[in-house]
Amino acid sequence: MQTKNPFPVDSSIPELATALATQRRVVLQAPPGAGKTTRVPPALLDADWLAGQRILMLEPRRLAARAAAAFMARQYGEEPGGKVGYQVRFENRISAATRIEVVTEGILARRLQSDPELTGVGLVIFDEFHERHLHSDLALALCLEVQASLRPDLRLLIMSATLDGEGIGQRLDAPLVKSEGRAWPVDLHYLPAEPVGPLWETAATAVRRALAEQATGDLLLFLPGSGEIRRATDRLKADLPPDVELHPLFGDMPLAAQAAAIEPAPAGRRKVVLATNIAESSLTIEGVRVVVDCGWAREPRFDPRTGMTRLETVRISRASADQRAGRAGRLGPGVCYRLWSEATQRGLIPFGRPEIASADLAPLALELAQWGARESDLIWMDPPPAGAMAQGRELLQSLGAIDHNDRITPVGQRMARLPLHPRLSHLIGAAEPEETGLACDLAALLSERDILRQARECDFEQRVSALLAFRRDGRRGADAYGADSGACRQVEQAARQWRRLAGADKGDRPDPGATGRLLALAYPDRIAQRRDDDPGRYRLANGRGARLDGACPLAGRPYLVAVALDDAGQDARIQAAAAIEATDVEALYGDRIETFEEVRWDEAVGRVVARRVRRFGQLELDSERLADADPERIVDAVLAAIRAAGLESLPWSDEARTLQARIGLLRAHLGDPWPDLSDETLAASLEQWLRPHLYGVRSRQELARLNLAEALRATLEWPLPQQLDEQAPLRIRVPSGHDRPIRYRNGEPPALAVKLQELFGLADTPRIAGGRVPLTVELLSPAGRPVQITTDLASFWSNTYPEVKKELKGRYPKHPWPDDPWNAPATARTTRAMKRHGPNESR
Repeated sequence: MQTKNPFPVDSSIPELATALATQRRVVLQAPPGAGKTTRVPPALLDADWLAGQRILMLEPRRLAARAAAAFMARQYGEEPGGKVGYQVRFENRISAATRIEVVTEGILARRLQSDPELTGVGLVIFDEFHERHLHSDLALALCLEVQASLRPDLRLLIMSATLDGEGIGQRLDAPLVKSEGRAWPVDLHYLPAEPVGPLWETAATAVRRALAEQATGDLLLFLPGSGEIRRATDRLKADLPPDVELHPLFGDMPLAAQAAAIEPAPAGRRKVVLATNIAESSLTIEGVRVVVDCGWAREPRFDPRTGMTRLETVRISRASADQRAGRAGRLGPGVCYRLWSEATQRGLIPFGRPEIASADLAPLALELAQWGARESDLIWMDPPPAGAMAQGRELLQSLGAIDHNDRITPVGQRMARLPLHPRLSHLIGAAEPEETGLACDLAALLSERDILRQARECDFEQRVSALLAFRRDGRRGADAYGADSGACRQVEQAARQWRRLAGADKGDRPDPGATGRLLALAYPDRIAQRRDDDPGRYRLANGRGARLDGACPLAGRPYLVAVALDDAGQDARIQAAAAIEATDVEALYGDRIETFEEVRWDEAVGRVVARRVRRFGQLELDSERLADADPERIVDAVLAAIRAAGLESLPWSDEARTLQARIGLLRAHLGDPWPDLSDETLAASLEQWLRPHLYGVRSRQELARLNLAEALRATLEWPLPQQLDEQAPLRIRVPSGHDRPIRYRNGEPPALAVKLQELFGLADTPRIAGGRVPLTVELLSPAGRPVQITTDLASFWSNTYPEVKKELKGRYPKHPWPDDPWNAPATARTTRAMKRHGPNESR
């Protein structure tokens, strides 16, 4: 092997080789520019423990895999495919002579599924492991199990520039080898405060400043995604110096364009590479000595509640910031402009979140089902979240990929053969033979970059038509639909791959009109039904709400399949969909359509509605009125409505509230067996006390006629009804000879409102509940207005009555105001009437 300039990692290779000779797992931590990706595999190739077997190295991205393989192959004076080869999506440069294979992460998981022993492989290297992609975590977990059960001789090497090496080493029981990097200084510049305005504007301004301040070297600008890259490119095109070239670099670009971005600039020219975090590690972009970092990245976030994944723009970690700054110091001293403040820098999290913590885990669930293991059977750096795993298995069950015991089915086995998300592999595998080609086209359109330049077309059929036009007429056909010919080319390449794997007829003539029906095979949970109240609002089969822009030609269609959703707000916004007919739902999922009797309270009409309903998921396909509904279910529906509306929705009469208060008073002072009829207890026990009185009630009007007092009285066991009137009477006789009502209210003591003159001569305050509870006496004037409230009549007559008499005698001169109330006759009459008829009514 040809060796030119030494790399910093070279000095650590002897220690690393010794560790691998005695240990099955080793962790290598080496900073950016140390040369670990291209120097370590060749240096270990002749190790005795490798015994002539191959080295398999995982790279997170295709571009990095191809570049690393090409660099190592050149050191042997070869092209990739000889001693060093690579395998990435759509490309395989590996031969029988290959000893070092560089592959992207998903390829290793698939190889393990087909060859668990990894025949002929002696060492697996996980490069840039700090990125913690889902595929790399899965591949490591599977390799650890293979090592423990099938291949004790298999070595595993985890390499990273920014990694919690000691923590990973402890988790794997592996020694840690550290390598020093080149100590090229990188001068860091921060903003005085957080920038205001669009990110791409701030970035474009920073690039102009950096080019003006740094007279030499190329510049690497980090932005979150392709959208910001395109906008920043547009801003910079107008006023950059003529010797500066612009090169976008993001994952959805054709590999040739990506390769052009990392090539050195022509002599006498400078280049600006506008990249996502694809350029954060592994790649060396020749000539870069200036980095402008926006400090943000775009990451997928899966919500188990909605079953949807959305991209979120998030702050990068300190580790990522260090990686990005390190790009400026790989070839010499450099400069990094950080578009955030030093205060923000101090608040950055140390490391990024592993993808397994926030990803859609349906693909992982299918991999584990194919492997024949549960996640608890494997060793993980971070275990998969239980909620996302349950959501993933639920989707797989709906697609028929696993059974109710989570075992893979023959359908699942077929799905697992295609390197696609389970939704898309089911789309291809479940399509009718004559439509498999179109299904492959749809899978390609869904898995690759959107071919429409504006990406605002909501009807997915337009994308199919654009692809077919490109297939027929090339760029001219794409332009006719406003499609990007480069994106069409990528989709066409993917479609050919899926057609080849699925054995589809290349000469078929797809019918775009079948788009919706086929997409329903991938998204049964996103079949959407229009709501009657708004033609732009839909309900998904999974129960979620969704809305469609009224300008979309699909708005108002009875059924859609929503393939792209922005899960923001109460209703998700449908970004792309295809029309489907109700008959298609019947044909595709007839075995999942449930027929059942629905008896429920309809608040809009104020009554119980009984129907026989056919449902697919949460979508009501049709219904008919049910005339002979079960009376028990009708009562259940009324009770449910009462629970939802609260106890106050019942027809409380004064009689019922008074009865409740009387019983409550006796329970408070006498205890059992008087029942607890508080509102809280009544609300919690509707089934026991109210249900027997609801038979025959079906409407709000009938409920309003309910006799609650009768229902409450029925809770009293014998002989409590008789004791109730004795212990808590409704009326009490006063000295005037009249029976006056006692007022009972919840939370208040019982009260007797009576004219003062009717109680002359009464010293003891009236009591109830066997003498335990004094009545609160509200003494009234002859006009019935309150004069005094007391629970001690004796004290009133002795101390307060003289003042009351002085105040009221002049106002009510026709009524008696004796000086001695103790011995005066009680009366409800005036003084004149007393002289004529006596103080009281004849008894």
